[in-house]
Amino acid sequence: MTNLDARLAGYHSPVLSAFRIIFGLLYLIHGSQKLFGWPVGPQAPSGSFPLWWAGLIEFVLGILITIGFFTRIAAFIASGEMAFAYFYQHWPPLKGGATASFWPIANGGELAIMFCFAFLLIATSGAGVAAVDARRRGMVGTRTTTGRTTVPRTTAEPAAPRRRPGLLSRFRR
Repeated sequence: MTNLDARLAGYHSPVLSAFRIIFGLLYLIHGSQKLFGWPVGPQAPSGSFPLWWAGLIEFVLGILITIGFFTRIAAFIASGEMAFAYFYQHWPPLKGGATASFWPIANGGELAIMFCFAFLLIATSGAGVAAVDARRRGMVGTRTTTGRTTVPRTTAEPAAPRRRPGLLSRFRR
């Protein structure tokens, strides 16, 4: 079993990238359905709360998460939006129905919970190797918990000058 763990550990970053891209595209499609009525379903009336605004958030954050740009911040906001969606739309005490079921599979909230925790995973794990964030920082791989990159830069490339930590540096690893 240790051998299997060691063999699969090398695939963490590419699989994380695939996971991020798939969930980002699914989130983008949910937003486009609410904003434009595409690919299926009715379009939400422009400016209506919460459907149209949720569609706008899902569309914009879906693009950011899919391409891997400001991934941690976008995924954190998307996770919060999905938590709000579950509690606002599906949770029985807030919905007001005495007959509404507590179980997410029965009240239709399982998709919101899955999106919430998938985006929380992306916010804490990062974008993976195939992301704009990885290229933007001038590294090929992703950073580990020790601060080293998994795939070091070549010696021919000059080292990037150190910058002061900015406002969003807490969300980067």
